[in-house]
Amino acid sequence: MNLFDLSGKTALVTGCKRGIGFAMAEGLAKAGADIIGVSASLETEGSAIGEAVTALGRRFTAHQCDFSDRAAIYDFVGKLDVTPDILVNNAGTILRKPAAEHPDDYWDKVIEVNLNAQFVLSREIGAKMIKRGSGKIIFTASLLTFQGGITVPGYAASKGGIGQLTKALANEWASKGVNVNAIAPGYIATDNTEALRNDPVRSEQILARIPAGRWGDPQDFVGPTVFLASDAAGYVHGETLVVDGGWMGR
Repeated sequence: MNLFDLSGKTALVTGCKRGIGFAMAEGLAKAGADIIGVSASLETEGSAIGEAVTALGRRFTAHQCDFSDRAAIYDFVGKLDVTPDILVNNAGTILRKPAAEHPDDYWDKVIEVNLNAQFVLSREIGAKMIKRGSGKIIFTASLLTFQGGITVPGYAASKGGIGQLTKALANEWASKGVNVNAIAPGYIATDNTEALRNDPVRSEQILARIPAGRWGDPQDFVGPTVFLASDAAGYVHGETLVVDGGWMGR
């Protein structure tokens, strides 16, 4: 028996248009899952992730949803005609400004997208998973689930909250057949880290601390995502799996 086989499963992946979310969705499809892709700007037809999934012989359904708009989330959930077997809460945003100058609108948007929307989506879909008696929920956390960061107070607060939300939901839902876990990326070559990678001083400082000696790649998240979405992680609840090239071990 292949514990990592996701054939016959449906995975809903938010923030899958590019980067880590793209790799997660494609990896789940390679393991056998059909994909429901959701992003604020995801093309309803002809998206790169849609083409990648269908090329693997899997079904792909695209939805647009602005996760900073609470009403839009409820509208999206109401349109779902299936309860996914796997929910990957990957959508997120980051806005940088020193804490003493960090405006309300920066704080509000980051908390809404990165934390509030994640809870609402998990609660609405999680309730249906509980009724069915099975499901897998995976959050995208961050190194700032554990550390404070610099000039990103809203992001740090939101990702710290994701770490605690993962535990809180797992405590209530583990006995009901629903696994809730998180993956914490380290410094990965994505849009979110472009400013850091373009800063020669900060980039050198970051690389000097990473034992693996390189920035992470979105493909580094395929294995962890498939693992947590599969029967192989049946007894894993409330964990945050750090994928950081060894950063947190320093």
